[in-house]
This record gives sequence, structure tokens and C-alpha cells, in this order.
Amino acid sequence: MGASPDGKGNVGMGSTSGEKFANGTDLNMDIDEDDDVFDELVSVQELGEEFLRNFCRKAAVSFFNQYGLVSHQINSYNDFIKYGLQNTFDSFGEFVIHSGYDPSKKGEGDWRHARVKFGKVTVERPTFWAVTGGNELNMLPRHARLQNMTYSSRMKVTVELQVYTAKSVKSDKFKTGREEIVEEEIVHQDNREIIIGRIPVMVKSELCWMNEVEKSDCDFDHGGYFLIKGAEKIFIAQEQISLKRLWISNIQGWTVAYRSEVKRNRLIIRLVENSKVEYIKGGEKILTVFFLSIEIPVWILFFALGVRSDKEVVSLIDYGSSDSSISNILFASIRDADWKCRNFREESAALNHLDRLCKETRFPPEESVEECLGKYLFPSLKGFKQKARFLGYMVKSLLQAFTGHRKCDNRDDFRNKRLELAGELLEREMKVHIAHARRRMAKTLQRDLYADRTVRPIEHYLDASIVTNGLSRAFSTGAWSHPYKKMERISGVVANLGRANPLQTMVDLRKTRQQVQYTGKVGDARYPHPSHWGKVCFLSTPDGENCGLVKNLATTALVSTNIVKSVVESIVDTLFDSGMEKVVNDTSSSLDGKDKVFLNGEWVGVCEDSLFFAAELRRKRRRKELPYQVEIKRDEHKGEVRIFTDAGRILRPLLVVENLFKLKAFKGKENYAFQPLLDKGIVELIGAEEEEDCHTAWGIRYLLTEVEGKQPVKYTHCELDMSFLLGLSCGIIPFANRDHARRVLYQAQKHSQQAIGFSTTNPNIRVDTLSHQMYYPQRPLFHTMTADCLGKSGFPLGQNRLEPKPELYNGQNAIVAVNVHLGYNQEDSLVMNRASIERGMFRTEHVRSYKAEVDNKEIQEKRRKAEDIVNFGKTESKIGRVDSLDDDGFPYIGASLQSGDIVIGRFAESGADHGVKLKHTERGMVQKVVLSSNDDGKNFAVVSLRQVRSPCLGDKFSSMHGQKGVLGFLESHENFPFTTQGIVPDIVINPHAFPSRQTPGQLLEAALGKGIACGGSKKHATPFSTLSIDAITEQLHRAGFSRWGNERVYNGRTGEMVRSLIFMGPTFYQRLVHMAEDKVKFRNTGPVHPLTRQPVADRKRYGGIKFGEMERDCLIAHGASANLHERLFTLSDCSQMHVCQNCKNAANVIERTVAAGRKIRGPYCRVCQSGDEIVKVSVPYGAKLLCQELFSMGISLKFETQLC
Repeated sequence: MGASPDGKGNVGMGSTSGEKFANGTDLNMDIDEDDDVFDELVSVQELGEEFLRNFCRKAAVSFFNQYGLVSHQINSYNDFIKYGLQNTFDSFGEFVIHSGYDPSKKGEGDWRHARVKFGKVTVERPTFWAVTGGNELNMLPRHARLQNMTYSSRMKVTVELQVYTAKSVKSDKFKTGREEIVEEEIVHQDNREIIIGRIPVMVKSELCWMNEVEKSDCDFDHGGYFLIKGAEKIFIAQEQISLKRLWISNIQGWTVAYRSEVKRNRLIIRLVENSKVEYIKGGEKILTVFFLSIEIPVWILFFALGVRSDKEVVSLIDYGSSDSSISNILFASIRDADWKCRNFREESAALNHLDRLCKETRFPPEESVEECLGKYLFPSLKGFKQKARFLGYMVKSLLQAFTGHRKCDNRDDFRNKRLELAGELLEREMKVHIAHARRRMAKTLQRDLYADRTVRPIEHYLDASIVTNGLSRAFSTGAWSHPYKKMERISGVVANLGRANPLQTMVDLRKTRQQVQYTGKVGDARYPHPSHWGKVCFLSTPDGENCGLVKNLATTALVSTNIVKSVVESIVDTLFDSGMEKVVNDTSSSLDGKDKVFLNGEWVGVCEDSLFFAAELRRKRRRKELPYQVEIKRDEHKGEVRIFTDAGRILRPLLVVENLFKLKAFKGKENYAFQPLLDKGIVELIGAEEEEDCHTAWGIRYLLTEVEGKQPVKYTHCELDMSFLLGLSCGIIPFANRDHARRVLYQAQKHSQQAIGFSTTNPNIRVDTLSHQMYYPQRPLFHTMTADCLGKSGFPLGQNRLEPKPELYNGQNAIVAVNVHLGYNQEDSLVMNRASIERGMFRTEHVRSYKAEVDNKEIQEKRRKAEDIVNFGKTESKIGRVDSLDDDGFPYIGASLQSGDIVIGRFAESGADHGVKLKHTERGMVQKVVLSSNDDGKNFAVVSLRQVRSPCLGDKFSSMHGQKGVLGFLESHENFPFTTQGIVPDIVINPHAFPSRQTPGQLLEAALGKGIACGGSKKHATPFSTLSIDAITEQLHRAGFSRWGNERVYNGRTGEMVRSLIFMGPTFYQRLVHMAEDKVKFRNTGPVHPLTRQPVADRKRYGGIKFGEMERDCLIAHGASANLHERLFTLSDCSQMHVCQNCKNAANVIERTVAAGRKIRGPYCRVCQSGDEIVKVSVPYGAKLLCQELFSMGISLKFETQLC
């Protein structure tokens, strides 16, 4: 990231000035019993730049082979199934259910009570019940997809139930300490394993059947998603503030907080103004503590913890300098404590004061005040004197921040954040539903505790459907339980997995989201932060309200998982072996010169030489003596060493410069596995906080560069490649560093995810609602580091052991000329070669599926009315054509269906037609028909229609540089300009697209692609390490072309030579999903809304086009009054009404009696009591409706009529 401010900043990673440790060991030496000690600069020079570059590429390939791109999702879920699920059930503890105490139902004997406790949890693999065979079958993801089922596993838990009676018995007070004790007599005991619900299974996790198979359904499928009722759902990683550190803030006054997930463990120290007069600001500042829902002066808490004098408290705080403002705060705090509890310095007076305050709270704790302090105040520290020391350290931190000697914590810094993934999110949701099931169990079990009832087996009380349906509902609706507000739910946790192309699928699985209270101005949360470097992409973010809140992980970013408790205990032993000392349990001994050691925010010890201590820990991590996910940070300014082993930290691999000499053993090897590189300490995983201590080179060449007249820079680490700082969709853009950032964002966030590619290799066993597929997808001519490391396997070509990898590029290489062509390519439109399109360029296939379901026979038999039963079948229909349907109600394969045809035939026994009709503009050939049943007891059918689409006018295309445009004209092959070699371009774009967009990367891509097509060896266009312009032009020149890519062309229409040179070269273009056929909207007259009689809105319902005020203004400006009248009146809601010319009121058409008893029907004015002088006027129906609605409110409108 950058050099540390001093030499000691490079803790144990090399030093700028050859420092020595306190024990005399040189920092530049790698102490290893197995290896000789080399001078690292010489070793890097000896290895050579070419070898090191190749090593970085192979190390990156091995990294992706080991971790893939979605390992963070799968690892988190696996960790939850292994440990988190059991911890979730264990967190509920014992549950006591008391009797209802209804005297009428007491009967003989004492009241009965019940005690319920959860035990071991087991999870089976996914299965489903086969009705035909009467047995259970393995459920695979493809079954869940095709049959609209949830891919889930049964959870079984051992539940212990005890029913007992409680009696109060007198006891010996000298032995028990109480006059009466409660004796329990167990009446009934039951211990059994029951099913408590089903939990959705992540595809490719350890529970999934696809985890073991050699070849999965789809070659591009990496797992990491869930299948809920046939839909693919994913978790978006949630950014949450870390609870593993003291939090200093001055947003609402100066505070320091010890935060915990358990409410009673939280403690906040505030620096508040102690104004003697109410409502008057200003006054001395005092320190108060908020703990266990009470507010007490900090001095009283110190004395409650066993401190005996004011001097001892001041020495515990150990501020260090005689600042008068600090002295005033401390004296004011003492006076405040004296005023609130006069004799708090006496024996146990402070404890009694605390006890009195606790009992006055709304929910007083059951324990005594000593037990509360021991159990809830800093639970990791056992001795009261240790707790007092830590409290003093908290006060010192707050005072340092107040005087400006310590920074407040930044909530946007990634070292203060943790990512919540499947494990944490599922645990939170599970707790909600298990608590709901327990409450329901308590209500039903309580009824059976009366003497006249018998207690049934526990499965009668615990309803498994509560957990199953609750999880399914949360996944389906996306409303997830709030992190800390019990009754609220948040959105944006679960999303549908995008399947437009494999790249979109990968990018969706690597998204992160920061939840904010409102989407307006949220301060610095949207801006890039220096801690994003290498962890999240600083370009890939959506535009709009989520800009800067939704981010994407960088290409090599990993997310840490929880380290098991037993391993954490062994880490503490390793810390003691490395020079850490225990925290003494007294308040008199001084800790001057010793640095505090924190493990996951808990104070575990002190060390004298933190530089040596941190370096020793890093060495042990590089030798496998510590887990490689452990993060070690030495903070010299604060006098702390912070060690983290918790889940949710973003880590990334970096080369360790001082261990590069070990690569000599790897010379000559073709492929490396990543784990040995971690074990040898050649590569290590660095977190956000530890990276602040690193001095990282941006690439291998920086290690070998010597600045003239200056001391060579001492690097501790080196990047594998600079393009890995970007996200997946940014890192594959050629020459991305040459383009304007906004254009790169457009490509990465929009166009790459809308490009039509080849999304899956198993379309035959999928029934997506809408899928697109390109007939002839190609790879681009250029290479990028990210695509090479992901797209190639570790085996050379020619062998059959090729591992399939997702194709990240979705498009085709087209010959693109930059020229003006007959004015048809102005304003970002394109002119395309008709012959190229007829040969199959950008030809795509679109499949849309239609679903319908009916009840199965069991449900039908339960219905009372036979007329309500709906079945599939062919019947005469009034709503559409049924010519293509067979007798079973489904069309035959290959049938050509048009708009208005029935695609799935359904009818009721009563004769009512329930068929599914193709809407306006929908058409296609029947590709497949699926008839199956789901787990809700319904039979359903899916019919897929296929459409082949060649590009037509209005279709949207884009290059890899955010240069989007629509097809404006299809030109014949013979009319296009051609070069001296006879090459005719496929696409002609306008030169005006480049100057204001600032995308020279596209021109460089075309020039490089031209050189590669002519046999050039330089192919890489990786961002930040691209070829120089000289190298590209030289490669073109050697191939016999103009250095700058210009070509002499001839006019296709006249055959004359064009005077100006035209820039031409192969460029990678993508066809996007936005097509004119899906957007075109036309109508003369059609369906109208029954209330307003105006055209309906939806395009598929043959609705009208919205004609607003601005469109009306345009027609007025053109003077097209007849057109305006037709649009807004004749083709909209033209109607007629009657108006009385005498009273100007609306007249109604009624049937009335006239002379001689005759009845006539006609317009009649009820106000004038006359049918004369009534005229018929043409008005919009909306005006007539308004008149009638106002009339119902007692408001009458007058109409002035005029002959026209």
C-alpha cells in the first residue's frame, strides 16, 4: 500500500534501515532451520524478471484452481453446517415451561412443569419422496430446477423433555444458606431425535450431491447458490461494522464502546457535560459509564472493581502527560462520583450503590452485583483487577481521542468491517424461526401439563413446518431478518442469480452490499476508501441510488472463515511461546513500556518488544505453525498488537519478497499447487489491517528497478499482478487503464452483464423463463492476465484432461472501420454488413418458457364441487386458437405458434377455459414440453418456445469499452468500402464516438488485434501492464501495415479510391439483450380500461403508447392540430354526451311517460323538466367521468356549447 512512516512500520517484513530486534536478530534475515540464509535483493536479481513473471502467472492459476471464484460463499455455508448450526441450537439453552395454574384443572398432586433442551443436530443430504416406488431418492439440483422444488435437507435434533413437580422443602440454613429449597421430582422423561425442519442446501457445498461427481450438469456452474421453488437464489455479502474492537466515536458526543453480540456485555464510556443548571450548555466534562442499563460515574465502577485509591485509578488510566484539560476532566469525574455516592471509597459501598441502581432498572438481573461484574463485564478477563486495568485503558483511549492524540474510528474503513455471508445470515434467520417454534411449543405443551392431560411425544409440539416455511419465505421474498432490530426485516440480502452469460453469474456471486438507513446523502459511504485497494473493485459499482453501496470483490479477494475454538486456544499458547506475558491481576504493578496484545478484540496479554513479537508470529504463520488466515497488526502509535482470526475479513494473496529465494527449488516445474506456496511462506494472505504495515511493490519490475542516486526501495511484498486489484468484469477489459473510468464502469457493470453468450451447457435440462444463446461465440484475439488465469486449465492443449472454465467473453470479433457511412451511423448508431449477418454474425436463439399448473388427484378428490376441477386438455376456446394442440392440451414439438395461440390447454369440468395464451408480439417454435409435479402436490407443465433472431434495425451492440450503439442501417456487401487486400468491414462506426468519450483503448485494441491476426506474438492487453504504443505500432509495421492502423480503401459504389485513410481493425463486439423486437410498440385501437375507457398501459396486452405533455407540446409547435386531435381524442376515449342549452347542465337519456300514457326514450334535462333544446356534444370520456364523480359530491358542472 505504501511505506510505513518509520522503519518499525515494516514489522517483521523487512526494514528500511536494517534495524535489529531487541534480541539482536537482523530483520533482513529469514530464520529457518531448513533453508540457508540468502541476501534477498541478490536472490531476486538471480531469479530474473522473466522467471518471476511466469511464476506470478502460474501462482495466480494455482490460486484460482484451489479457491475458484465463489469459495467465499461455499466455505461460509460449509462452516455453518459444520459448526454454526450446532451453535445456533446451543445458544437457546434450557427452556422451562410452567403450568397454566388454572385452579379448575389442578386435580390431585402438585403443578407440573416441563424442561426442554436441544441436543445434537444432524443434517441429511437432500432427498425427495417418490410416490411410484414408495421410497426416497437422492434429490439433485436438476430435479429441483425442473420440478420447481426447493433443494433442501432434513434437519434432525435430539430434544430432551423432562416433566417434573416442584415442592418447597425446609432445609438446614447452615448447610445450604437458605431456609427453603425447591425439590424437583421427575414425573416423565423423554429423549428422542426429531425432524425440526428443512434447510436449503447450497449447490456444490459439502451437503450437495454435486460436490462428489467428476462432471457436473453444466461446465460453467461453480455452485454457491440455492434453489428455492425452482428459482436460483444467491446471498449478497452484507457489510457490517466489526464488533471485535473498541469503537471510539464523536458523532453524538465523545464515546468509547466495548461492543458485543450479547446485550449485557456491552459497555459505553461517555464524556458528557455536567451542567449544574438545567437547559444551560457548557460546564465541566465528566466520564460516565453505561452498563447493564444503568449510568454510573466511572470512578464508582473502578472502586467497585476493587481499586482502593484515586491515585491508583489515575495510574490505571495512565494518560502519560500533564494536560490541564485532562486533569480537569478527572477531578470533575471524582466530584461527580462524590455527589452521587458520598462514601463510595469505603468497603463495598460502591458495590452496594451499583446493586441499588441495578434493582431499580426495568428488568433487573437475577444474579448478584458481584456475579454480574464477573459474568458480563469484559467476560474474557476473569480477575476484577484485570477488568479495572482494561477499563482504565478504555478511559485512556477516549481521553487521547478527545485531545487529538488518537483518531476516531472510521466506519468506512474495511478494517472495521466484516462481510456477512451464508453462515452468519442463515444463523440469524434460523434463530428467529427456532424461537418462533419454541414459543408455539410452549403454548401447546402448557395445556398438556394439567393433571387431567397426558404429555405426548415432543414431535407433537415442535412444528417442523415453521422453520421450513420460514426459511423458504425469507428466500422467496428477499425480506431477511434485521441484524439488531428484532421486529424489522431488510431487503437486498437475497437476489435472483443472473444467467444472461457466465460472467454475469460470477459477478452476481461476488457482490457486496452496504445497508444504509436511507438512500439519499450518506456521507463518505459511497466514495472509494484507501482500504478498498485490492479487496473490492474501485470501478465496478452500479449507477443510480446504489452507487458506491453495492460493490464487487476484487479478482483475488477471499473472505476468511471462523477458526475453530480449539485452534484459537492453541493460538493463545503460541502467543505465550512467542514472548507474550499474562495480564497480572493487580492494580499496583506498572505496564510502562509494554504493548497490549489483543486477540479478536479481547485483551489476552502484554509483550515487551512488539516488533520482535509481531515478526515472530508472522514467521510462525509462514511456517504453518499458525493458520494462514490469521491477521497480525502491530500498531506502534497505540502500543498494541492486534491479532484477528474471525470470519468476514477480506484477504488477498501477496508475494513475500524476503522468501522469494525459496523459488530456486521450484525452477523447472511446469505447474505449482497453491498450498505449498502458502506453506513455504512464498505467498501469504494479507488482510485490510495488516496491509497498512506492508510496503508492497506494484509488480516484479519494481523489485528490480534501482533509482539513480537513491537507496533502493525496500519492499516487503509484491503484487501478483496489478489487474487483480480490479473486479472480475473490469480485469478482462483490454487497455482498461487507457479509457475514461465512466466508460469502463459502463462496460463492467452494464454491457458485460447484458451481453448474449452461451450461459449454460445444460439448456436441455433447464426451463428458464427467458434465456438467450449466441450461435457462434468467439474468444477475443487479445489476452488479459485475469482471463488467462481463469480460462486456461493447468494442462497443455492436446490432452483430454482439460478442465472446463467459464467463458468470460461473450461476443464476436468483427472487422470495424471508423468512418462516416451515408449518415446512417451518426449519434452512436452502427452500419453493418448484410452479408456478414446472413453468414451468421451475431445470430442468437431466444427461448421463453410458459408455465401452468393444476391440482393432482389427491387434492382434487378433497374438493366438494366437481366443476372446480381443472385439468390439462384440448377444448374449443373462445380466447385463442387451439390448432397446434394435441388432445393432451400441449403443442407438438416443432409447432409454430403465433400471437393469440393457446400454448397450454386447460379447462374445468364445468367447461370454463383456463388456457395459457400467447400475448401480443410473442411467437416461436415449440422446443420442449415438460410435464412434472412439484412438492406442493401440484402437477405443472412447461412449454418452451424458440426464436432465432438475426440482428435487425434498432438492436443494441457494444464494444468492450462502453461504446454502445444501435444498428442504424444494413448495407449490402458490394456497397461497402474495401481495402487493397479486398477486406470489407463488418461494422462501420462514427469517428465522433471517440473524442468526447475518451476511449483510446478501443483504437489500441483494434491495432493490437490487427497485429495478432497477422501472426504477431505480442498478445497481452492486461490493464496496468499493457504493451506500449511503440510495441503495438512496431508489430503492425512488421506485418506490412501502416503503423497507425490506417488503410487505403476504395468506394464500393463507384470503385474510386477514397482520399482519406480509414482506421480499420478487428474489435470484439457484444450483442446486448435489448432488441427492437422486444421494444416495438404499435397500435391503432385496442383494449381499453373499463373505468376510464382509455387505452391500457402494458405492451403485451396490446396497450397504448403514453402520450404526455411534452409530446403534446411538440405537436403544437409543429402546428399538427389534426394529428393532436386524433391522438388525444379520436384514438383514445372519444365519447358523446347530452347538454341542455337552457341550464347548461348535463342531460341524461331516460325512459319517460308523455301524454296519452305513451313511453318514449330520449335525452331529458331533469333541472328544466324538459326534453327540448338538448344538444349532443363530443367529449373525452374522462371529462364525462369527472363530471359524474363531481356530481356525486354535490358539485355541478356547467357546459358552454358552441356549434362547430
